[in-house]
Amino acid sequence: MNNTIEYKNYVGSVEFSQEDNIFFGKVLGIKALLSYEGTNAKELVDDFHSVIDDYLELCKNKNIEPEKAYKGSFNVRIPAELHKMAVIGAMSRQISLNSLVENALRSYLSE
Repeated sequence: MNNTIEYKNYVGSVEFSQEDNIFFGKVLGIKALLSYEGTNAKELVDDFHSVIDDYLELCKNKNIEPEKAYKGSFNVRIPAELHKMAVIGAMSRQISLNSLVENALRSYLSE
């Protein structure tokens, strides 16, 4: 079971409250709190789509740029020795550190 849904490049979580007997979630990767719910999968997806559409319309009406999740850059804190090894590894392959990290992530996530 996948615990996320996607619409217009926004990703949302999917959770279930047994106590309330509802599915619920929030849009991931942005600062704005956008949440949705439904008593079944269709209602949850419909409400998710509606929340995204409303958010984009609000941004348009206020003439502001909607937040974009997952811009393609992030900071990673690693031990200094691992950082050194990564830089040397990238240099020996004649690629950038960014390319090395991208390749490593692709390899890890494709397993």
